[in-house]
Amino acid sequence: MFLEEAWFFLLTILTSYPYKLSRFNDILYLYKSFIQKPLIMYIGSIDQGTTSTRFIIFDKQGNQISIGQKEHKQIYPQAGWVEHDTNEIWRNTQEVIGLALGKANLSSTDIAAVGITNQRETTVVWNRYTGQPYYNALVWQDTRVGNMVAELTKDGGADRFRDKTGLPLATYFSGLKIKWLLENVEGLREDAEIGNAIFGNMDTFIIWNLTGGTDGGIHITDVTNASRTQLMDLKTLAWDDEILATLNIPKAMLPTIKSSSEIYGEARGVLAGVPVAGDLGDQQAALVGQTCFAPGEAKNTYGTGCFMLMNTGTKITPSNYGLLTTVAYQFGNQPVNYALEGSVAIAGSLIQWLRDNLGIIKKSADVETLANTVEDNGGCYVVPAFSGLYAPYWKADARGIIVGLTSYVNKAHIARAALEATAFQTLEVLEAMGKDSGIQISSLRVDGGMVVNQTLMQFQADLVKVPVVCPAMIETTALGAAYAAGLAVGYWTDLDDLKQNWGIAHTWKPTMEESKREKLIHYWKKAVARSFDWEE
Repeated sequence: MFLEEAWFFLLTILTSYPYKLSRFNDILYLYKSFIQKPLIMYIGSIDQGTTSTRFIIFDKQGNQISIGQKEHKQIYPQAGWVEHDTNEIWRNTQEVIGLALGKANLSSTDIAAVGITNQRETTVVWNRYTGQPYYNALVWQDTRVGNMVAELTKDGGADRFRDKTGLPLATYFSGLKIKWLLENVEGLREDAEIGNAIFGNMDTFIIWNLTGGTDGGIHITDVTNASRTQLMDLKTLAWDDEILATLNIPKAMLPTIKSSSEIYGEARGVLAGVPVAGDLGDQQAALVGQTCFAPGEAKNTYGTGCFMLMNTGTKITPSNYGLLTTVAYQFGNQPVNYALEGSVAIAGSLIQWLRDNLGIIKKSADVETLANTVEDNGGCYVVPAFSGLYAPYWKADARGIIVGLTSYVNKAHIARAALEATAFQTLEVLEAMGKDSGIQISSLRVDGGMVVNQTLMQFQADLVKVPVVCPAMIETTALGAAYAAGLAVGYWTDLDDLKQNWGIAHTWKPTMEESKREKLIHYWKKAVARSFDWEE
C-alpha cells in the first residue's frame, strides 16, 4: 500500500511539473524519498538533560528501539553556582545520535522526524556568527542571582511578574540569569544590543546547531520553554516588553516563539534531511509522554529534581498555594494548554550527593539496598534545600539540613531519610495542587529514573493515599518529544493514537496506617521549618 501511494505521488508530480523530466535532481530526490524509503520508519528524540544527553529512537507503538547516552560535567565554580559546558553538550549530542543509529543499524533516512526535549531554564548566550558561547551555561539550579531576586522583591514584591508569567521571582528562571550574564561578561551587552549575541535555553541551542549553526541555524524556542524564562506573557504567548525593560534585556537576543509541534526546519549532519518538528521542556514532554491530555490529569517525574504537572486545559489557573502556572503544550495551530506545576529542586541529585560527597553508597542503585537494612528512618529527616526550597515554599534563603540525629542513627537511616525526602516533597506539591485546582486525583502517574526504586514508590503511595502508577514505557520525557515531532509530520494521526500506546507496568497501593502517616508528616513539616532563613 505504501509503495502504491508513493508511485501515485511521484506520477502526480511528474505530470504536473512544469519542467517535466529535465529536473533530474528533483526526480532523484523523490526516488530516494519514496521508493528507497523502508516501509518501517521511526521517530528520534534528543533528550538533553541536566546530567546527560540521550538520543532515543521510538517506533509507532511508542517502544524504544535504540538509545545512545553520554554524561557531561557538572561545573561548580563556587557555592551555589552550577554551570555546564555547552560545547561539550553539543559534541555529546552528535555522538549519542550516531551511537543510537549505529546500534539499530539505521541511518537518517529511517527517521521520519526528530523532537527535542531539554532541561528547562538553563541559560546560554552565544555569538550567532562564531557559534561560541560567551560563558558556560547557567544551570537551572544555579543561585547566583539571589541578590537580584531580593532587590526586585523589595521594589515590587515576589509576585510582581506573576500575573503575566505565572511565576514568582526566584533564582530558578532564565530571565535573571540572562541579566547576570549581560552585567558580568565583558562585551556581551554591546553584542546583544546589535543582535550578535543570542540567547536560548538548551532546546534553542541544540536546534540552532542541529539546523546549521552559523550556516543558517534556526533560532527558535517553543511556548513551553519560553514560559520558563519569566519573560513571556502567558496570555499573548509573546515576549513581554515591560518585563524586558525592567530587566534591561535586549529583545534582539531572544528566539522566535513557536508551537511545540510543527516543522521548524531540516537537520544537517548525522540527521541530514530529517524534519526537526517537536520541542518541549522536559517536564511538559513527560506530561505529553504520559498522555495527560485531559484537564485534571497529572504526572510526577522523579529525576535530578522532582516535577509534578497537572493539565488545566485551555484555562490559565493562577496559584494561591505556591505552585507555578505554566504552558503545558501547544500542538500546531491548536489552542495552547496550560498546567499547574510543583517544582522540587533536589530529588535524584540527593542520592548522587550521598554517593559523591558523603561516600555512603558506591552507586545510586545501592541506596535502596542500604535503606532496606532498617525498618524506618530512625527519627532522622533530610531536607535537601541545597538551592533553597522551591514549591510550595519558594524560600531562596533555605538551606539543606539533617535533623533528628541521635546516637542510634546510622548511614542506613540517613539513606532511608534521603529517599523519603523526595516522597514528602511530592506530597506537599500534590496537596497544594488539590487546593489550587479543586481536583483530588484518583491516582498518580509517575516516571523518571527513580521509579525503579520500589521502596520509594511504596512510601510515596503510602503518603499520598492513592495508587502510584508507572507506565510500561518509563522514558516518557523523550517519548513526549517524539510524540510532538511525530504529530507534526503525520506519523501519528491524533491524540487517540498516542493514548493507545500507554500501558501500566506496575501499581503501588497505599498500605500504611494513618496514625503512622500523620506522625511522619508532622515531623517532616517540623524539619522543613528548621531549614528556613539560613542564608542571610
